Amino acid sequence: MTPTVDEAGRALATPAAYADEARLHEALAVLRRESPVHLVEQDGYNPFWAVTRHADVLEVERRHDLFRNAPRPVLGTAEFDRMNNARIAQGAAMRTLVHMDDPDHRVIRAIGADWFRPKAMRALEPRVRELARRYVDRLADLGGRCDFVQEVAVHFPLYVILSLLGLPESDFDRMLRLTQELFGGDDEEMQRGTTPEEKLAVVLDFFAYFQELTAARRAHPTDDLASAIANARVDGEPLSDTDTGSYYVIIATAGHDTTSSTIAGGLHALVTHPDQLDRLRADLSLMPLAVDEMIRWVTPVKAFMRTAAADHELRGVTIRRGDSLLLAYPSANRDEDVFADPFRFDVGRDPNKHLAFGFGVHYCLGAALARIEVRAFFEELLPRLRSVEPDGEPTGIATTFVGGLKRLPIRYTLEG
Repeated sequence: MTPTVDEAGRALATPAAYADEARLHEALAVLRRESPVHLVEQDGYNPFWAVTRHADVLEVERRHDLFRNAPRPVLGTAEFDRMNNARIAQGAAMRTLVHMDDPDHRVIRAIGADWFRPKAMRALEPRVRELARRYVDRLADLGGRCDFVQEVAVHFPLYVILSLLGLPESDFDRMLRLTQELFGGDDEEMQRGTTPEEKLAVVLDFFAYFQELTAARRAHPTDDLASAIANARVDGEPLSDTDTGSYYVIIATAGHDTTSSTIAGGLHALVTHPDQLDRLRADLSLMPLAVDEMIRWVTPVKAFMRTAAADHELRGVTIRRGDSLLLAYPSANRDEDVFADPFRFDVGRDPNKHLAFGFGVHYCLGAALARIEVRAFFEELLPRLRSVEPDGEPTGIATTFVGGLKRLPIRYTLEG
């Protein structure tokens, strides 16, 4: 049964809805068609406006002076918001680039920007390709059956980003567990606990780890990104412990979880669209377009929040100062006004104006690295792939923020 507009809106504050793509996209289609800027009132959450059209998400992203990230950059329960506001007042809240507005955002972003510029990415690409080969070899070693997410996809991008940071390989499993607990806080399999206090404990564990790392890099600077963050200065002063820890957290978590979701979801799309798999295998020059189509298809970042700094009219709806807006990226990336046949997976889609990396001043810092990783993996995999098919039902993660598949059982044959 097609949901009502209000039911569709409430789906955006229902983590389980994101684990059921058919349900989610049915709800988003209703909102795009009937109420593109829709007030959502869901039990346990502070109200927010759901923005579901590509043009409107783009307008909000462009107007970063009017629509601010602080104080509610991600969707959480009302209790989560209350605790976060209390920590902001104490100066103890996490402050990643996601949480910041200019001028702080511009200054803090610049600390890591050089590590993700084209020159740095070209220098890193041979290492990424080496790791891609390693994990395709790992796929071969698994003997033709595996859970692709848990045994391959989560590990390759994790290895890349933590190597860039300069973390020891012995700590990688710990970082993976903490990331899954952070982004899987609403998923029964992934979460550490259900209370806001238990979810906060994950952040505190991250901070404890990274405080030790900061001290080590300040005492003995190295040539990795962790050292650049630890030794950065703003107006002659080092970053606070909160800002340093927050910077590490966003790089270490978003830097691999979103990419692993894209690789897993991209393979699933190819498996379920065998004509597109055959097309791509026959013409690997399509890979840059295919990578962006995988990113659009998966849209691993489901939503960011913004807060209006002044009254504003958006698609005929008056948004009041202080109102919250949710930018529904999976909806924008299926907008019929922008994408021809948006529910068709097309490895040659061009143009592809997806918003999976955001837009404007908050455009994803690691977008180029993500594209390199996805491209490298599939350029290593497809020439060796002889067959692939489902080996059970895939399952998605329950979330309202970041996620994708948490299980993808496959059967396959590889050459070499």
